[in-house]
Amino acid sequence: MSIKMKFSFLLTFIVLTFFILHHILSEYSMTQEMREQARQSMRDTSVHVASSVADYEKQLASDSPSIGEGRLEPDHIFDIVKSLNPNIKEITVFDQDTFKVPYGTYTYLDSTSDNSVAGAAEKKDFMLRKMKINGKPYFRSYYSMEGPGNYIISIVYDREGINELIRRERYDTLMYTGITMLLVLFISYWLVGAMIRPLKDILWKVNEVSSARFHQPIQIKRKDEFGLLALKINAMSQNLSIYMNKLRRAFEENRRMKEHLESFINHTSDAIHLTDLDGKVIQVNRAFDLLFGYEEEEAIGLINPTLPESHKAEKKQMLNQLLAGKVLQAQETMRMTKSGELIPVSVTISPIRDSDGSIRAFASISRDMRSRNKMEELLRRSEKLTTVGQLAAGVAHEIRNPLTTLRGFLQLQQESKKLTLTHVSLMLSELDRINLIVGEFLILAKPQATRFVTKDVRDVLQDVIALMNSEAILHNIEFRVSFTDDSCRISCEENQLKQVFINLLKNAIEAMPSGGFIHIHITCRREHISISITDEGEGIPDEIIPNIGDPFFTGKETGTGLGIMVSQRIINSHKGTMDIKSQVNVGTTVNIMLPALKESGERERLEA
Repeated sequence: MSIKMKFSFLLTFIVLTFFILHHILSEYSMTQEMREQARQSMRDTSVHVASSVADYEKQLASDSPSIGEGRLEPDHIFDIVKSLNPNIKEITVFDQDTFKVPYGTYTYLDSTSDNSVAGAAEKKDFMLRKMKINGKPYFRSYYSMEGPGNYIISIVYDREGINELIRRERYDTLMYTGITMLLVLFISYWLVGAMIRPLKDILWKVNEVSSARFHQPIQIKRKDEFGLLALKINAMSQNLSIYMNKLRRAFEENRRMKEHLESFINHTSDAIHLTDLDGKVIQVNRAFDLLFGYEEEEAIGLINPTLPESHKAEKKQMLNQLLAGKVLQAQETMRMTKSGELIPVSVTISPIRDSDGSIRAFASISRDMRSRNKMEELLRRSEKLTTVGQLAAGVAHEIRNPLTTLRGFLQLQQESKKLTLTHVSLMLSELDRINLIVGEFLILAKPQATRFVTKDVRDVLQDVIALMNSEAILHNIEFRVSFTDDSCRISCEENQLKQVFINLLKNAIEAMPSGGFIHIHITCRREHISISITDEGEGIPDEIIPNIGDPFFTGKETGTGLGIMVSQRIINSHKGTMDIKSQVNVGTTVNIMLPALKESGERERLEA
């Protein structure tokens, strides 16, 4: 049974329980009320009958014949009462002394009638009790009247009418309850289905995750507990996808490593030969034959066939160290082939011990170093090419920032179809900075001296904000600036400092693809000027932050990793510090501390 049906039946059962309790209480209340009405009706009737009998007795005791002519006999009055209330079946008047019936009839007999009459005579009050005659339920009342005669009025009241009314009411209630339960069942089934509809998506996602399919997330349309659960399952799926990818890569790497080791053992190019304590060859591998030119049959039994005469003392010293229990590292030396050619090799000698730890032989692994020497030459050439590539990447990265700014201004002017002179002035300034950057890279062989000038860092940063504002608008980003009113003059190279601010603002813009705010604060702290740039972007994981600033290390797909490195070097050349703090999905804050301008003599010395 589905959870929807379980919830529906549970709600229906709760409503049904409520209806049953309500019906029981209602039926009990109605029964008591109808019984009280019957009691009151029988009491009133008894009082009326008693009054009629008393009047009749008085008329009989009177001597006036005219009064006797108009009197009504009690039996006639009883017939009238029964015709008015069909539930009254019989009215009987008992004599309290003799228990005889002077008026009415006494056809509804039961075993306790006489005892009840006697009890009513003793109590002098109204009594009501239940009885059954021939299986049919009745009420019988006893009323002790006071008057000319000591009589007890007994009335038999048919309870079948009350029971029939209760049965009819019970039937109607059960019918209404059944209809209501069906409606409740259908409505609760629909409501529960609407409430737990996201559970189907969650179950689907769990099945997808169990089948190692993590790419398609759950579409979250609600903000209740199911929506939160779906959000957490999406996060769990994403984390599992990351961990599964890592496990796959680790498994693949382990598999490749295993194959590599097996290939290394079975097809190693290192020459391996085993010798006894006297230096006699007892075993060689195929690589030994290829390296030194000896066949396996002719090499076995020879004493140190590859050892030149000039290196015998070296070999003896190495064996003595091994016998003394020392561990030897690989050593580069010379060995001789069968043809007498000396070749450079890297030799590793390890002892082979038996079960009691005694050395029984030595294993020598000889690696041909000729290929490595050639590889080192190729690596030196590759490093030269890498240096050229780094230089090209650096030129492209440094020129890209001002070009982006120029493009943003041109797009802004194209859209507005207006030529703003202030924008033209800023674009010319950026072109000059491009020319300066190109000039610096062109004269790397003869670097120029950096010229420091006195500038207010607020003005420098304000110029950069004006330059980057157009690009920020295109990305739905707004700069929020908070500058101190104190003087913020520093000794700096303006273009380099602009380059740092442009790099940081550009990184902040790229970190917020959905837009947001970039908060820029400048405060003066006595000897230092503090510049803080905070974005509301995706943030940087903690494990990546220590690597920021390394050449060509970047978290962006199209980045070169030189921007932060160049910025750090510029800040360091200005005797300042740059600190990066970040939190994933919250944002990144870059704090820059620059020394405030000192005394005039010190400033002149710094500028010199």
